[in-house]
Amino acid sequence: MSFPLSSLFSSSSLLDAHGWDSGWAADFAPHAAQGLIPGRVVRVDRGQCDIATAEGVIRADTAFVTPHDPLRVVCTGDWAAVDPEGADPRYVRACLPRRTAFARSTSSKRSEGQILAANVDHAVITVSLAVELDLGRIERFLALAWESGAQPTVVLSKADLVPDPVGLSYLVEDVETVAPGVQVLPVSSATGEGVDVLAATIAGGTTVLLGVSGAGKSTLANTLVGEDVMDVQAARDVDGKGRHTTTTRNLFVLPGGGVLIDTPGLRGVGLWDAEAGVGQVFSEIEELAGDCRFHDCAHESEPGCAVTAAIDDGSLPVRRLESYRKLIRENRRIVAKTDARVRSEMLKEWKRMGAGGKAQMEFKRQGRIG
Repeated sequence: MSFPLSSLFSSSSLLDAHGWDSGWAADFAPHAAQGLIPGRVVRVDRGQCDIATAEGVIRADTAFVTPHDPLRVVCTGDWAAVDPEGADPRYVRACLPRRTAFARSTSSKRSEGQILAANVDHAVITVSLAVELDLGRIERFLALAWESGAQPTVVLSKADLVPDPVGLSYLVEDVETVAPGVQVLPVSSATGEGVDVLAATIAGGTTVLLGVSGAGKSTLANTLVGEDVMDVQAARDVDGKGRHTTTTRNLFVLPGGGVLIDTPGLRGVGLWDAEAGVGQVFSEIEELAGDCRFHDCAHESEPGCAVTAAIDDGSLPVRRLESYRKLIRENRRIVAKTDARVRSEMLKEWKRMGAGGKAQMEFKRQGRIG
């Protein structure tokens, strides 16, 4: 794989260009004492990875860092301790503790977690304007982004396909309603609209591009990096869906500072222990819930519920509450698979709901008999 813009950096500054700082240096000190060298993982293949070191990009084996936990496997964005020059083959001996990690649940029936990118500062959720907006999917991406510890930004790509400024502004407003505290940027790689603003927003940190196939991530990556580092294919005209052009996660140095991780298109966006992230996305509901009469209010038919009152007066859209409930339920199911306490609480709740339903049916039956 070619290493874009590497000629701009001498070997002594290559680590800095990839985000090396005094904090990482301190974390690496014990490994340095063992004669190992630091590097950042820029790409992972099966059993092998490319790592940017002070001497350049090297190939290393990951046999010594393959834990059973899929959330702890070597991932693009990790900082690693690697065998020094002269070793053959060279191995990754350890990974430094992550500052942040973007994870989701897999689509497998085992509901395992999958790490998508490590040590990320900015999560750019790319949404194509070539197809109808899916606000629910955007909320899912935002929940995962907030939970990861990264600052999310929503990019409405292919903005040139909406030439009417008023129509475009309405689309931006629609997304802003489901993305409190998040910058929403219309961007066009074809015309350059919004590219400078986005580049300034993500400069100096590590950014991950996220989205479904056909969202325009690879085109956006090429635009931000300043050269064709990713292959691009056209989306299907019939439904706007793209083909999986990107099959691995790749890390590139940005000309304005910082690095960019491009990821394959995600078919599924399953939550993974993202309760805090969901709360951040639906902050207006969480704030309203604080005014409910009962602290354990389910926001359904309880008296004194501030959330349902907001639904009644029109200040809270019904779709938002339904989406909130759906993500909370999904997240609890995922957490319950590994947390016995949560499983117990859910079981009690199901029994209580079942008993309530039976009592209501008995009441109706007795009323009919009487």
